Amino acid sequence: MAKRITASAIKWKELEKRVPPEQSVNFYAFKGKSEGYLRRMLASPAEPPKINWDQYKKLVPVPGLVEKFQSQYTSLKIPYPEDKLSASVDKQWEELKPQIAKFSEEMKKLIEKSEAEIKRINALPKFEDMTMEMVRERFPEIALDPVGKPTFWPHTDDEQLGYVDPTQKIGK
Repeated sequence: MAKRITASAIKWKELEKRVPPEQSVNFYAFKGKSEGYLRRMLASPAEPPKINWDQYKKLVPVPGLVEKFQSQYTSLKIPYPEDKLSASVDKQWEELKPQIAKFSEEMKKLIEKSEAEIKRINALPKFEDMTMEMVRERFPEIALDPVGKPTFWPHTDDEQLGYVDPTQKIGK
């Protein structure tokens, strides 16, 4: 006889912590379906119902028909499906562990780099307190240079003299 499932093996609280907020709707839908399936399984009896064959022998006039059904019913064995996939899933998991570790290390480096960038940005003076000289000193690549390279307002490339639109085809 197959082992009777009495409770879910999934740790829903642990899994819920790992679900991103944008996937929470899908997670709750999956959880609802899983719990619904478990409830339906628990509502079914573990053993098939017992049949009173003597009562049927008295009621059915065809000789041998009830005995034939009884032998077929008792010989019916529904096999519990064997687990053929867990080994391949475990193998795939072992193959993925190095990739996960590599990705985790890359993300840790990215997090450190991002935290350093955040510290650098937080160390800057407030936008309201910065002067044009401070901007030119800290960000020379984006600051305006009115002496070396004067531009017209609004200081975008397409508003300057001699601008050629790169999306236009060169004339014939």
